[in-house]
Amino acid sequence: MSDLEVRQLRYFVAVAEELHFGRAAERLGMAQPPLSRAIRGLERQLGVALFERTTRKVKLTPAGDVLLRDARTALEAVTAAAHRARQAGSATQRLRIALKADVDGGLLPQILATYGADSAALPPELVLGGFGEQPQVLRDGLADVALVLCPFDGRGLDSEPLLTEPVLLALSATDPLAARTELSLADLADRVLLGGTPADHGRPTEPRAGMAQPASNLSEIFSLVETGSIVFVTPSSVARRYPRSQIAYRPVSDLPDATFAVAWPQDARSPAVAAFVRAACTAAATAGACGGIPPHP
Repeated sequence: MSDLEVRQLRYFVAVAEELHFGRAAERLGMAQPPLSRAIRGLERQLGVALFERTTRKVKLTPAGDVLLRDARTALEAVTAAAHRARQAGSATQRLRIALKADVDGGLLPQILATYGADSAALPPELVLGGFGEQPQVLRDGLADVALVLCPFDGRGLDSEPLLTEPVLLALSATDPLAARTELSLADLADRVLLGGTPADHGRPTEPRAGMAQPASNLSEIFSLVETGSIVFVTPSSVARRYPRSQIAYRPVSDLPDATFAVAWPQDARSPAVAAFVRAACTAAATAGACGGIPPHP
């Protein structure tokens, strides 16, 4: 059996994710007949059927399920290798730090100060992204280290927890619930949450019935909260950074705390990455020694 090509894996993943040859072909920017021929050729090459095809649907076989998992990993590795090679060949070496703006437990300034004093430090470059994007940015080789909110997709990554803090519900100051000093999940049954469930700690996910469409940034989110359109679950450090007279922050008794962590690729060997992880742990330990997270607003 000859080695598989990256092109074959990309074709296969597109069909496996779409489960429709027409949509997969459109996604790949090609016609459907050559895509179908390529998949049949891949099946002949492997000696197994990857899809069950009927006139009504396309379904992965057990062999297809296995290949999809490994193909995704292989394509991520190829993409990451290209990005890391470009970074290594750059005239100016930097440490790329992925994070969601303001979602760092309030630790970033102290981390950068401690990291900058390390002899292994490289100039830092912040790679800003949306909620929950940071693990994939690491796997794609677009960043070297990340600050993340747990739980997260840790495939191919190592991590170290840094800080745990309460989560708060952000709601309009005119909402009747704002008159309460503490809430429970049952109190939120008729409220429109942003993205996922309250246990998602305010991280937007794929919208579902009864849930608001994700906003693109925290400023937009809090504007929606002020109007009473949505409520939003957020770590208390984010709440402290966004005090607004039209927003009330209230604890929710049966929500778990939010945990922040530093994450990096399992195969990382960079002294600068190690220096950043050390700095992050030192900053978190200092925050804990100083009393941790101040009381909620």
